[in-house]
Amino acid sequence: MKIPFNKPPYTGNEEKYVIESMKSSKISGDGEFTKKCHKWFEEKLNCKKVLLTTSCTHALEMAAILLDIKEGDEVIMPSYTFVSTANAFVLRGAKIVFVDIRPDTMNIDETKIEEAITSKTKVIVPVHYAGVACEMDTIMDIAKRYNLFVVEDAAQGMMSSYKGKALGTIGHLGAFSFHETKNYTSAGEGGLLIINDENFVQRAEIIREKGTNRSLFFRGMVDKYSWVDIGSSYLMNDVSAAYLWGNLEKADEINQNRLNSWQKYYDGLKELENRGFIELPKIPDGCVQNAHMFYIKVKDLEERTALLDYLKRNDIYAVFHYVPLHSSEAGLKFSLFSKEDIYTTKESDKLIRLPMYFGLDNKDIENIIQKIKIYFKGKVDE
Repeated sequence: MKIPFNKPPYTGNEEKYVIESMKSSKISGDGEFTKKCHKWFEEKLNCKKVLLTTSCTHALEMAAILLDIKEGDEVIMPSYTFVSTANAFVLRGAKIVFVDIRPDTMNIDETKIEEAITSKTKVIVPVHYAGVACEMDTIMDIAKRYNLFVVEDAAQGMMSSYKGKALGTIGHLGAFSFHETKNYTSAGEGGLLIINDENFVQRAEIIREKGTNRSLFFRGMVDKYSWVDIGSSYLMNDVSAAYLWGNLEKADEINQNRLNSWQKYYDGLKELENRGFIELPKIPDGCVQNAHMFYIKVKDLEERTALLDYLKRNDIYAVFHYVPLHSSEAGLKFSLFSKEDIYTTKESDKLIRLPMYFGLDNKDIENIIQKIKIYFKGKVDE
């Protein structure tokens, strides 16, 4: 029986809420389920304001507009990330400046950021890989000293924290993803803009509503609404928000289930790490993770290809992850790499993501662990 890489989270309540939304008089954006989700996030995250969006990509695009990114500006981020992290700023005309990653967490190396700053730098974008926090104290200190903005790409970070603060709530702005591969989903696609500086709240609402002050109009704050700024249609429809609400009601249950699966993988594969065959994920002190993914790192690209092929032949659908953006066609055009790529390419070539989803059967995890052990036993016997 095949073990898929991912299954979208489904708790059983989503269907009820989706039908309720469908039968209501409003299924477009900012309906009743959107309001429920907004309230849940604002209380859970203890932030100034959240806005559900059609995707995390769009949340990041909104952040770039809010920060008035323009041609000639530079934005610092890791190359080991999803294309949307860079694209959101490239669309506004920015030059992307990539910084090397730390091999322990695959996050941006905070010690390499300062030397990448120029007079054109405007934003730092830490990406919390696998839901494990970047070293945010250092990053926020650098941003403060150089008068820069920080946008947290916390696409994978819901329910994770750094020194007691939820990821996405530490920088000026943050973004979550509710894509079907994430821990929580709004029926396959969706995102959240997290606003931690109240100076951005009103303009964010305007940008999200096609550049109009429609939200202010519906709250009775203006007599009529009109086009007042640039923007686009970034609102999540309420049927998608209804699906997300079904996830949020059981957010702790989903989180604990994934953490249990993560720990089972870790305990079962620790022996292989001790023997030098693989590396397991590292969680720094002060970081609480959300088990967004469980990955292992092998010796090199050749080993990764061979192990992935072996697992697939055994009906286990593990995957590799990002190809570093600086080596891509668009990356060569829109970016530069600050200093030397010591770890970004080397470490990304080693990484394998194992199946991880809400409801992953313990027997399937045991099977995956055993198959990996058999693979490496065969390598020893060769």
